[in-house]
Amino acid sequence: MTATLLATKRVEKPWGRHTLWPGFSDPAPGGDPIGEIWFQTPDAGTPDLLIKYLFTSDRLSVQDHPDDEAARAAGYPRGKDECWVILDAEPGATIALGTKEPTTREKLRQGALDGSIVDMLDWKPVKAGDFLYSPAGTVHAIGGGITLVEVQQNVDLTYRLYDYGSDRELHLDAGLKVADPNPFRPKPIIGEVEPGRTILCEGPKFVLERWTGGDRTVTLPDGVTGWLTPLKGEGVADGVAWRAGECVTVSGTAHVSAAAGSDLLFAYPGAKRI
Repeated sequence: MTATLLATKRVEKPWGRHTLWPGFSDPAPGGDPIGEIWFQTPDAGTPDLLIKYLFTSDRLSVQDHPDDEAARAAGYPRGKDECWVILDAEPGATIALGTKEPTTREKLRQGALDGSIVDMLDWKPVKAGDFLYSPAGTVHAIGGGITLVEVQQNVDLTYRLYDYGSDRELHLDAGLKVADPNPFRPKPIIGEVEPGRTILCEGPKFVLERWTGGDRTVTLPDGVTGWLTPLKGEGVADGVAWRAGECVTVSGTAHVSAAAGSDLLFAYPGAKRI
């Protein structure tokens, strides 16, 4: 058993916010807005997953990510599937996933060049409690006014297709090569499999569970790390105390005790639940 409380990294973004979320201190008056908070493992290696909070005040770029095969061909360790648990959303907040209708990569290219790609995408309304899984290749954009937790394969590899006229670099050739130019087909949520344990996604790259408070023992296979992210509440994992706004990694067999009313995410790599 090993339980480790992770360090946090605050990432300034122009589309971030000055009002964050319970468990996080707001930026100092006059300071730059915070868009992301990452949880970082202390070892020098690259873990399979990355967990982070996002706080958006404006739309993020239209983008996609390669799958494992395409990423490795480009010299990266893995591709990038990701998912989002929506914690809060202003009225009318949306996330774009896939296109409204089947199209072609060449039409996506033209849309990226003239800006019409924004209207080609399927902007879905979101609210607190929603869950969305975005496989590699999905053309997507997160809208403004949203607080969410993102669970992703851990790789810094994003292809920007359109960025609303900013001067940031675009990656049209690479991004369109891996883009799925079709409407998004959501993965089904498996749901509650036992009291207090809901499976939000089961593979192909990671499993994400949502737990209520209480005591439980979890046993992970050798070499597999689990990420415990408390959205609400507090507790202890094998003697390591945690609270909302933090993240703890565990391995082996771990005992987790969470206060009543807690709301926890538990993620680990793999295609099947443990």
